[in-house]
Amino acid sequence: MHIWNTIELGLKEIWAHKFRSFLTMLGIILGVSSLVAMSALVTGMERGMKEALIAIGGLQKIRVEFQPLPIEQRHLRDQAPGLTINDVYGLRNNAPLITKVSPIIEWRSAVLTAKGKSFNPFFCSGVWPIAVELNEHVIQHSRMFNEIDDEMARNVCVIGTATRDELFGSPETIGHEIIPLGETIFIGDQPFTIVGMFEHYESVQDKQVRQLAKDQPKIVSTNATPRNRGWGGRQGGFVFWLKNSTVYIPLNTMWIKIKSGQPGFAPSIAGGPRLTTLDLRVGDVDKLTPAIQQAYNVLMSTHQGIEDFTFRTQEDWAERITSSIKNARISGGMIAVISLLVGGIGIMNIMLASITERVREIGTRKAVGATTTHIFVQIIVESMVIAFIGGLAGIFSSFILVKSIATLSPTDNAPVITLTSLVVAFGFSVLVGMLAGLIPAVKASRLHPIQALRYD
Repeated sequence: MHIWNTIELGLKEIWAHKFRSFLTMLGIILGVSSLVAMSALVTGMERGMKEALIAIGGLQKIRVEFQPLPIEQRHLRDQAPGLTINDVYGLRNNAPLITKVSPIIEWRSAVLTAKGKSFNPFFCSGVWPIAVELNEHVIQHSRMFNEIDDEMARNVCVIGTATRDELFGSPETIGHEIIPLGETIFIGDQPFTIVGMFEHYESVQDKQVRQLAKDQPKIVSTNATPRNRGWGGRQGGFVFWLKNSTVYIPLNTMWIKIKSGQPGFAPSIAGGPRLTTLDLRVGDVDKLTPAIQQAYNVLMSTHQGIEDFTFRTQEDWAERITSSIKNARISGGMIAVISLLVGGIGIMNIMLASITERVREIGTRKAVGATTTHIFVQIIVESMVIAFIGGLAGIFSSFILVKSIATLSPTDNAPVITLTSLVVAFGFSVLVGMLAGLIPAVKASRLHPIQALRYD
């Protein structure tokens, strides 16, 4: 019961000096809300990055790229074969840990034209049909071109929604969705028939925002931003825009009808198309390292010992995500902790002032039997009550702060408040309050009752 009396006394002291107590709590409130907001922003970033990582194939995807020869092999430059179809067949037949292999010829300067409009996608790629599975694409309308289309080098293509929007109009601008199957687009000077279209790719957040706008069409969202080539702001991140602007054509079509006619483009010395990259997928991410070793051994054999290739894995990106999120948490956490410490200094200052005002009260309590421990506990509890109320107010204000940040400065990844961040911020605020009350509590408990009663 004694502890409840002490808490009641602390609440009465706060109420007796409402404005002073509010100013004291303000540091705690700002510290808690900034800590929760920082955690929410970082958590939103982390979720967005992981969504993007999964969207481009996840940790099981490996990319093989051309690299300059090492110093000791530079005299073999003229014999370097580059990436070829022979590499694809070698990997399929001799690397059992590799479950899928997709050869790619990219044309990054491709210009697409249709109906008087033009568009330069980030990637216009000649691929095999298996590229759809390997890169986590989903055909929403019609079909992917098949092996016969590739073998006969037909002028067919499959496009993403961003490509459709740029060439034929977006649902936002014309009021309904266009599905341009059977339409002709020009890639360079070659006419291609659209035989399929991918689904629209977006983050979970963007999907929720779009669904809300669809369910409540009369509500104009203040978060809406102009459409920008299918990405940016609330339209999804850069990775999702890349997927939405994808243009796939058959590999042989790219090689025979487009690349072979471009100046400066030479076939591999082994004959056939020189590939830009190879995309590989392993069946089990735990076997990623031995799978890369298998692929390395096969490619060293097909390249006759010339190491003009390198491997890129999504693990590198995952590690960068982990590192950047860790750094953001540490730097943001330090700033928030400093705010809480400033709030603690405010509590210590006000408790010292309170002791000075209550010297005679403390002397009277000691004279009628209060022990040093009683006085010590009373001051500590009062300090913690201030921090406790400030922590609760900080948690409440953190929701307002996060909502304001999302409204005034919308990002691709909405802030996500987690229970862990709330508990940690509140617990730390109470701890700061307790530590801030130690010096005033020690000072108050050491007052001599006679000297305290004489204090004027």
